Amino acid sequence: MLPRLQDKLYRQGRTFLTGLIAILPLAATIGLLAWAWQLLSTWLGPSSVFGSVLVAIGLSVSGSESVGYVLGLVLLCAAIWLLGLLVEAGLQLGVRRLIDRLMSRIPLVRSVYDVITRMVELFSRKSTEGLSSMSPVWLHFGGRPADDAQGADGQKVAVLALLCTPEPVVMDGGRRYLGVLVPTAPVPIGGGLLYVPEEWVSRADIGMEALTSIYVSMGLTTSQYMNGGNASSQAGASPPTR
Repeated sequence: MLPRLQDKLYRQGRTFLTGLIAILPLAATIGLLAWAWQLLSTWLGPSSVFGSVLVAIGLSVSGSESVGYVLGLVLLCAAIWLLGLLVEAGLQLGVRRLIDRLMSRIPLVRSVYDVITRMVELFSRKSTEGLSSMSPVWLHFGGRPADDAQGADGQKVAVLALLCTPEPVVMDGGRRYLGVLVPTAPVPIGGGLLYVPEEWVSRADIGMEALTSIYVSMGLTTSQYMNGGNASSQAGASPPTR
């Protein structure tokens, strides 16, 4: 009687676990979307600082807070559209020079504005040179192992990273270093910026899409992009150059 009951409970538990695994991707997707919506609502909703400005603009036309927020958002979109017309017409250069001149006179704001401007130019469609300079690389801590290395000497940690720029930085009495960004998983937006010896870096035979997919999936798609000899085909290659 007891073994039969245990077998029945086992089958029921296995069925429940199977259903849980089946619904887990959908539940995780819904949870992620809900978190993103809540984050956007916190930053851009009517109760946020940005939303309060839109409400203040819209309340001059309507007495309702919700309607005021929508009207303010419509006015903001219209202003952005007009700015797009100015950019397409080539009239934004004078305005941009004026804004740059104004921001450069404020010490703290100047640094933040300069970084944001460089990032926007880097990821804009017109700035292909900046994007092409960033490429996936292998970071070999302690240097690449020698071809005839045996045992532990031939096995060193290799990290899939992103080369910030192929131009080395010279320091420590003439030694050449490369700036390498090691992303975080599963959100590869942030990470650690490391300056490592040039000989520690070798080209990775994958693209940006593959690097992003590997980090977002926390390594689950590694075999999809680095199956066979692709992962180590460039292990002995020289560091990327322009």
